[in-house]
Amino acid sequence: MAVLFKLYNENPNERTVKQIVEILKSGGVIIYPTDTVYGLGCDITNTKAVERIARIKGVKLEKANFSFICYDLSHLSDYSKNVTNQTYKLMRKHLPGPFTFVLNASSNVPKLFKSKKKTVGIRIPNNNICREIVKELGNPILTTSVKNFDEITEYTTDPELLKEEFDNLVDAVIDGGAGHNVPSTIVHCSGDEIEIIRQGIGELDL
Repeated sequence: MAVLFKLYNENPNERTVKQIVEILKSGGVIIYPTDTVYGLGCDITNTKAVERIARIKGVKLEKANFSFICYDLSHLSDYSKNVTNQTYKLMRKHLPGPFTFVLNASSNVPKLFKSKKKTVGIRIPNNNICREIVKELGNPILTTSVKNFDEITEYTTDPELLKEEFDNLVDAVIDGGAGHNVPSTIVHCSGDEIEIIRQGIGELDL
């Protein structure tokens, strides 16, 4: 059964954040709030946990389009390469915010995914809960939107319902209040052109 933690975005409790990070360090999978929909995540350096998320989502790991949640842009060069000045400025202008920037992946990314992945999605949500977890952990967490098993509503916004639904699949659910039901805007920046490949909650200002 998953543990339910309550955290407040304005001031996440340090002790609770540390407890969640211990779960992540021991290979746990968590559901947590972002500035868009609730996310399913784990420590990106834990292969078994990453594989678990792929199984929960019903996708093959080498084909999965998972993103990384970073605390800030300081991890950028660890996981991406050839980021242009234009892209970097765009990211600085819009982050933290409800965007996923798709960049050219550095050689670290294929090792994590056991694949030949050439791109990586980077998220820095405007949400203190998930950013404090990442900061305490010391490296990004893998993230993917929590999709409903029910086809009518695509995203569940109530963390208690998420706990009911995923109770036997994850180790912890973090209640950070009601989530949105619109995902992030995905911005493709790995080529010469900057392209919006999914319009979500974020409005890109070029």
